Amino acid sequence: MIWFILLSISILQVVLIGAVILLENRGPAETIAWICVLGLLPILGCIIFIIFGQKTHRDLFRNKHIPDNRLAKTLRQQIDYDHSALLPQHSDSHHKLVSLLMKSGFAPLTLYNRVEILLNGGEKFKVLFNALEGASNHIHLSYFIFNDDEIGGDVFKILARKVDEGVEVRVLMDGIGSISTSSGFIRSMRQAGIQVEWFFPIRFPYITSRLNMRYHRKIVVVDGCIGFMGGLNIGDEYLSRDSKLGFWRDTHIKIEGEAVQTLQAIFLNDWYFVTRQEYTDARYFPQNNISQIQPIQIVGGGPDSNWTSIWHGFFNAITMAKHSVSIETPYFIPDESLIMALKTAALSGLDVRLVVQGIPEHKLTYLAMYSYFEELLQAGVKIFQYMKGIFHAKVFFIDDELASVGSANMDHRGFLLDFELCAFVYDRSLVERLKVDFEQDINDSTELVLQTFQARPVSARFKESCARLFSPVL
Repeated sequence: MIWFILLSISILQVVLIGAVILLENRGPAETIAWICVLGLLPILGCIIFIIFGQKTHRDLFRNKHIPDNRLAKTLRQQIDYDHSALLPQHSDSHHKLVSLLMKSGFAPLTLYNRVEILLNGGEKFKVLFNALEGASNHIHLSYFIFNDDEIGGDVFKILARKVDEGVEVRVLMDGIGSISTSSGFIRSMRQAGIQVEWFFPIRFPYITSRLNMRYHRKIVVVDGCIGFMGGLNIGDEYLSRDSKLGFWRDTHIKIEGEAVQTLQAIFLNDWYFVTRQEYTDARYFPQNNISQIQPIQIVGGGPDSNWTSIWHGFFNAITMAKHSVSIETPYFIPDESLIMALKTAALSGLDVRLVVQGIPEHKLTYLAMYSYFEELLQAGVKIFQYMKGIFHAKVFFIDDELASVGSANMDHRGFLLDFELCAFVYDRSLVERLKVDFEQDINDSTELVLQTFQARPVSARFKESCARLFSPVL
């Protein structure tokens, strides 16, 4: 009798939650995936849905941004402007992308910038430390992961010393990504005068509404003049010091110029959301003296946005490509539209290449990713598995004039659930620099061959298909 009651309750749960999913008018693939998860794992599936599956509560972000902030003011000046005058050497397609990112991504276009590509943790932390040591007014950092290990301790020492010199230091950390960071380390930072805050710390009763929305951005702003962003967090593993993970391949960028003001505005909006402390002083937005032109739009995507701005940017860029599409992402779990865009590009004769993880960091995500490869390979997309170590770079470039570097993976979480950051740079020299790293990554990878891939065991296909069912929560 007890089993009959439990079975009845489980069926009722599946029916009720299934009805909720249907009424929310989600995408067909996501709806079917959730219903399959609920059907296969009635009790566990319900728990997973309650924690991970609920749609974003937009009321959480109603007052997220500083009223009449600098981003809004700049956009009001630019949004109806003739972008062809700002980018005279670029095509109409680029002008349309600029307009799209302004409207969907709240991303003003900046012209006078200088961008430096930082390959892996060694280059990133060397340049970052130099910038931090030179700070005279303020340092702003926000990270998904800020570990209290050797490199975390080195960063802490610099920040504490700068506070003693009279520099304001603010640090924003994600409540899940940095959950293993010890309370003693945080206490030491605060005792040193560093202002430390958590983005969505995991506290009851808000765990179910906030667990799924993580702060995945990596931002550093020094004196409003120098900015850093990309894929590298703060931790020894990002310097390839973790013996279990081994070599860590990632990409970061240093920015000087007008675009730093966009980074600053995004950080200060995030800080305002967490603390309700409003900073708009001119000293946080100094005039720059960069004469070099490297047009940049920095797009902040996340559940607080009305549009999936980063997804819009990637999709539009793929459809406007004329010769080539090059993508590097550790996790590749696309929706049907992105799959169709890549297949269409490849079938049209474009050189479409995709580099993904070959050594899994998260097994379930890795298996789910495999389920998308066969149809891409059939269309002519070239797929490479990086085998030198853990692959974590998020780089995207088309043809010779447009590139993106940021924190967003090409998956459901990167496009919809997490707070992400991507810099779209309209510059041939940057693309050429990224191509050098891309070709080296190709050399350190193994190419998937369609015939060999199709010959993999049925058991492997079954595991991949099962993992794909969980793609909405990965």
